[in-house]
Amino acid sequence: MPKAALRAELSIFDWVHGLAQIPAREFDNEHIPRYISEHAIERSSLEPFIFFSSRRYTRNLVFKNNVFECLLICWDIGQSSAIHDHNGKSGWIYLVDGRLFVQNYVVEARDIVHRTCRLIPTTTAELAGGHPAFIEKEQNVHKVCNVAGYGRRAISVHVYQQPMSECEIYALETGTYQVVSLSYTSEYGRLCPGMSLD
Repeated sequence: MPKAALRAELSIFDWVHGLAQIPAREFDNEHIPRYISEHAIERSSLEPFIFFSSRRYTRNLVFKNNVFECLLICWDIGQSSAIHDHNGKSGWIYLVDGRLFVQNYVVEARDIVHRTCRLIPTTTAELAGGHPAFIEKEQNVHKVCNVAGYGRRAISVHVYQQPMSECEIYALETGTYQVVSLSYTSEYGRLCPGMSLD
């Protein structure tokens, strides 16, 4: 997980505008990590997108076009994602506050008829607070956690290559997986209809 000195600090609006200037053919693991490493995000500009929930982490849409989407994800203490994939697309994490732990997996013995598989834990990464950090390329199947022992909330900015409406969720205990639809907690600073933070 390489880190580099950040050279410029931009509002989140200017930050995603800069990403949007990168041609689709260059939206890859060479150009996007370089952009992230060279451009910091002004913390104050994220305030309109920060929504915490006591029930689960929140997915807050900041920007979306045909090439990528940018989400602000808010993690209360002890919250984590399910084990999931990104449909073979790349994703990058920019940590704003707190710490996060990422566990990657390899999927073996996949049975598409019975939707069963075997998950093998592989590499891990810890994103520590204090300095923005990123993962060059999230593994195809992984879990992101704000470990309870960290003792504080976390906020991360996620950039996903091409917007995704669904992904696969894996159950380690049962060795099964299913396709689920993805939704946002908020869009462009406003809670989505029917969403509650309680």
